[in-house]
Parts: sequence; C-alpha cells; structure tokens
Amino acid sequence: MRELRILKPITKLEDAAVLDGVIARVHGVVDAVLKPRELEDVLHGVPAGHPLHPAMILLPAGSWIGAAVLDLVPGAERGARVLVGTGVLGAAPAIAAGWADWARSDRQQQRVGIVHAALNETAWVLYAASWLARKRGRDGLGKALGFAGFGLVGFGGYLGGHLGYRQAVGANHADAVVHTFPEGWHAIGELDDLPEEEPVRGEVGGTPLFVLRRGGRVDVLADVSTHLGEPLSDGVLTDPGHGRATITTTRGSVFEIATGEVVHGPATAPAIRFETRINGELVEIRLPRP
Repeated sequence: MRELRILKPITKLEDAAVLDGVIARVHGVVDAVLKPRELEDVLHGVPAGHPLHPAMILLPAGSWIGAAVLDLVPGAERGARVLVGTGVLGAAPAIAAGWADWARSDRQQQRVGIVHAALNETAWVLYAASWLARKRGRDGLGKALGFAGFGLVGFGGYLGGHLGYRQAVGANHADAVVHTFPEGWHAIGELDDLPEEEPVRGEVGGTPLFVLRRGGRVDVLADVSTHLGEPLSDGVLTDPGHGRATITTTRGSVFEIATGEVVHGPATAPAIRFETRINGELVEIRLPRP
C-alpha cells in the first residue's frame, strides 16, 4: 500500500528553505530563554534518560480529546470546561520541552518542527479562548473554538509523528551498533601505538570507534553520538588527564568518556561504551555482556 498522495507535501516541508529566515529568528529567542544549561537538560529529558516532550503531550492531548467527546454529550458542559482548562495548563511544559528539542535539531527537522509548533500553539490559543468563552457562559462559542483547536492538534500531531518516526527526532542514533557489532573480543591495535590523552579513530567490523588512551587505561566508545549521529571524534576533548574526561560533540552534547554517560544534552541516551583489555601488546574490545 502506498502513502496517500495528500500527505506528500509534508515530506516537502523538509526542504522548504523559505522557512529558514523564521527559524533563525525563533532560534535566537529559544537560545536566550534556555540559557541555563541545567534547565535545558531537564527539558531535553537528560535525567529521565529519554526525551520528555512525547510523554508530556499526553496530558493536554488526552484532556482535549476528552473535552471533544463531552462537547457531544448534552449537559456535560462543566466537565468539558475543566478538561479544556487542564489541557491549557498542561500544554505549557510540553511546549517548553518541544522548543528545547527543536533548537538542537538539524535544519530539515527544524523546518517540519516549526510548522508542528505553529499548529499546536495556535491550537493552545484557541483552547485558551475556548475556556474563557465557556467560563463566561458562551458554551456554543467555546465548543466551536475547541473543535477548531482539536483539528489543529490532530494535524500537528501527525507532523509530530513525521518528526519522530520519519526524521528520528529524539531517537538513539547509535543504537544500531549494539545489534551489528560482532560478538567476542576484537583487537584495535597495540597499546604503544596509541598517543597519550589524544583521541584517535578506529574501526571494527564497519563500526567507527572513538579511542582514548590515558596511561595504561584505554577507553573506547562508538564514534557515533546518540543525539544525531555526529562523530564523537569531531568534538572537543576536556580534561583528558583526569578521571572525568568528557567529549563535547559538534551538536553540543557532552559525554563522559569513561562511562559513556550523558553529562549535558541534547543527547539523552548514553554513548555506546566497550569493555577493554590488554592482551599482550594488543588492545582488545567487546560490547558489555548483559
């Protein structure tokens, strides 16, 4: 079965360079608001281990779906008003998390994302107006505004699906390594050939590797950021001579080299870390066993 023709223009949004001027202006505003790094990390979902935005939209979306159903039921005006208001309040943190993820996406993702945001935030305004109308006893107007908002939420949600499943926003871009890396121990070179405190690139079975030697210790990560797949080796190394050496990727994610853990987002999944051992003169690696 082929994709519906009516949906083809959505894919073309990815290449809609006409949106780039707006994106640049909005990006500046979002960067200013998200300046505290800790706030941005929370909104990305770093403490949770995966993006927060998909989970946070459940409250407003569920509330507004419930309100739409109650609007079809005679005498359920009060319940519908409560649900509309709950959705308006619950949407605020979801919007903030969405903008945080959007600001650290690539340009094609941002083009689709800004339309997704415009639709959903217009819906938020309509629902806020709907709540006010209902509060003032104008239930007919409130219902009309609510159904208009509901339509925009539906279309915006479809674009959200495109972002998540077609463009992989928020996905772990290094996960394939776990499934394709060959089993067992594999040599990556001799210890004496590795420079001290200077990352080098390696490869085993087509998997690119980030390798850092510190004395007799060698740390090896998959050379693929979990955020957008950018090479870790293109990033900036910090404190290589200390226990908590980190690598900052070109997209701004910070990973601890010894553990692969995320120090700062936008990445939320840890880097793929390999176990290492010295076998004679050779450095060998394997994926950690379950």
